[in-house]
Amino acid sequence: MALSAPVWGQQPVAPVMKHQDTEIYEPVPPVVTPGPANAAPPSDAIVLFDGKGLDEWVTTKDKSPAQWTVADGVMTVNKNGGGNIETKRSFKNYQLHVEFRIPANITGSDQARGNSGVFLASTGTGDAGYELQVLDSYENKTYVNGMAGSIYKQAIPLANPARKPGEWQTYDVVWTAPVFNEDGSVKTPAYATVFFNGVVVENHFELKGETLYVGKPFYKKYDRAPIKLQAHGDKSEPDSFRNIWVRELK
Repeated sequence: MALSAPVWGQQPVAPVMKHQDTEIYEPVPPVVTPGPANAAPPSDAIVLFDGKGLDEWVTTKDKSPAQWTVADGVMTVNKNGGGNIETKRSFKNYQLHVEFRIPANITGSDQARGNSGVFLASTGTGDAGYELQVLDSYENKTYVNGMAGSIYKQAIPLANPARKPGEWQTYDVVWTAPVFNEDGSVKTPAYATVFFNGVVVENHFELKGETLYVGKPFYKKYDRAPIKLQAHGDKSEPDSFRNIWVRELK
């Protein structure tokens, strides 16, 4: 039987990926009981939300005024319109503080239970960028690189200090933005250190690129970017946020 000759220069066809291909379920991070929250912003912080309004935020899709609900010092995802919101300002390297609350009456399971996200750099419309996952991870099984405290689909948290739904929770993040060469190649990658309810869950983790629901991460050149909050499309009750501030690291 004759052998077919190779076709020079032909690129191999990459297999079509599904979202399950990048989901990891073991090992499961140990459960840790968090200490009390301490949310006072430092004197040099840029306050992004103090409970009074959304002046620092716009809708990601078209940069129109943010349409989330503000009441009693809290802003809540508007699932009836508006979509993701992001800061008017852009940032590079920073320290970020965010408090969030999964509704006490939350329903659903797995990823459809209080799903949202803090995008540490929003690089486009929709869910483009680098996401720190928000989810109910109190006795809620899901893939561990998609639970609360994960850098979505990239970094499994070192522990699970999640509080019960209905209780306020805290992320404190140190974000080191990627640096690119003129040709768009990566000079230095992005790094994230994350404290979840005062417990370190990501320790100077080196990101492999933007966080993707389907497929492998890759980098796209950018300089400064807004911080984004996600209005996820699941059917569970919407999450709330309060007391958000950032300190730029020169």
